[in-house]
Amino acid sequence: MAQRGGKRAGAGRKPGQVSQAKRAISEIAKDYAQDALDTLASIMKNDQETGGARVTAANALLDRAFGKPVAISMDGNGDDAPSITVNLTMAAPVKEIRVTRPDG
Repeated sequence: MAQRGGKRAGAGRKPGQVSQAKRAISEIAKDYAQDALDTLASIMKNDQETGGARVTAANALLDRAFGKPVAISMDGNGDDAPSITVNLTMAAPVKEIRVTRPDG
């Protein structure tokens, strides 16, 4: 009796390959990329927009220009985490910025 269904060696799309449908949609969307960026920039610069809309548009532009920021997790024991000391004087330029390790 022939086996039906289940995983077969060599079947299906190879890992990392994009389907033809997704590739086609991506190509169509690229036609609107400049308009989308212009719209985001317009919202960001428009004083009539809400602050939240302007910040969201600015973040979207920054993410596209520089990539999304990477989250940094610290384990809490302080071994690898540097301490940052910043001394500021009001109404004056920054006097000193010093980054030190916990051991000195």
